[in-house]
Amino acid sequence: MGFEQSVKAEAPAPVQRNRHVLVTALGITQILAWGSSYYLPAVLAAPIAKETGWSLASIVAGLSCGLLLAGFVSPITGRLIQRHGGRPVLATGSLLLAAAHSLLATATAYPLYLVAWLLMGLGMSSSLYDAGFATLGRLYGQGARSAITNLTLFGGFASTVCWPLSAYLVEHGGWRIACLSYAAIHLAICLPLHLWVIPPPPPAAPAPVRGKSKEASATGRTRARFILLALILTVAAMIASTLSVHLLTLLQLRGVGLAAAVSLGALVGPAQVGARVAELLIGRNRHHPIWTMLASVSLLAAGIWLLLVGHAFIALALILYGAGNGIHTIARGALPLVLFDPQQYAVLMGKLATPSLIIQAAAPSIGALLLGMGGGNLVLTALALAATLNVGFSVCLLAAVRR
Repeated sequence: MGFEQSVKAEAPAPVQRNRHVLVTALGITQILAWGSSYYLPAVLAAPIAKETGWSLASIVAGLSCGLLLAGFVSPITGRLIQRHGGRPVLATGSLLLAAAHSLLATATAYPLYLVAWLLMGLGMSSSLYDAGFATLGRLYGQGARSAITNLTLFGGFASTVCWPLSAYLVEHGGWRIACLSYAAIHLAICLPLHLWVIPPPPPAAPAPVRGKSKEASATGRTRARFILLALILTVAAMIASTLSVHLLTLLQLRGVGLAAAVSLGALVGPAQVGARVAELLIGRNRHHPIWTMLASVSLLAAGIWLLLVGHAFIALALILYGAGNGIHTIARGALPLVLFDPQQYAVLMGKLATPSLIIQAAAPSIGALLLGMGGGNLVLTALALAATLNVGFSVCLLAAVRR
């Protein structure tokens, strides 16, 4: 029971600000930030290729470059949020995304296109979930769990909102007008919300005084937990990134037609949001978030193994995978709050984001290589084994938390 009680540990004095207003504002900016960056190539890649003559692979490589840079600078972002709070960092993220879209809209040479995506990567580092979670953790300490869960509910609608918006903008003005429109949206909507709604953080609490032996012991436990958590998040990010790009291809290789594959793939989004709602209703700080993490990786593993089995279980497999992916986002934000010093939450989130973002940048290319080598079965087998390994990592983390 000792580790269960850590959820209720005293948090630093929270900022007195209507949480619903703050989470709603951050939720709106999360939808627009995700939809105009991570989800942008899904709609714009084909129109860009048609106009410029660049290959689809080279166009999608822009996103990989952006994610790679975001991974390298995330620790800096975390330290800035820890020191100055989320307001200046998220506001800067809006400016960076607006500048990136403006440059993207005017790019006529491929090197300039890549520079725009590198700028987008800087914006993603200071605008997406990790920056949002770090902002809430800096404001509310261990009391941020429910706010983080609510924020993920908004983020789950990013593709639902922005894919149709992007398609509409491309159809009526072209992909360059779509990019300029997103630049205007970040300046007119996201930037004011970040500047006006996010309050300054409370003063950091003084570090507790420990003896040398206790400090060394605590440092060793913290390092072990950090390594295990980083491994879990990195493997989960690899799985999600691979399937987000190759899912439809994998389904078609298993004999599913394109239209049916699209319909089946559409089950993932509602399953993600549904699982997050269930966690919001069931969780409410009643259980340690290690159980949320263990449930998420178990659902991911079950879904991928069922996907490997055959046609009869595809729909159930995708629902389980979507549910696991949905609550994994919550666990990723909530678990560090109780495993580590909440006063260092923003710094830790920045460090934890680095390997996850780097593997997200590389995973689609690795998946394509495996597809070429052995087809869909090789990819799914590799993902299923990785997901099973992740369950083992989570069990080890559970044991470490119990100790």
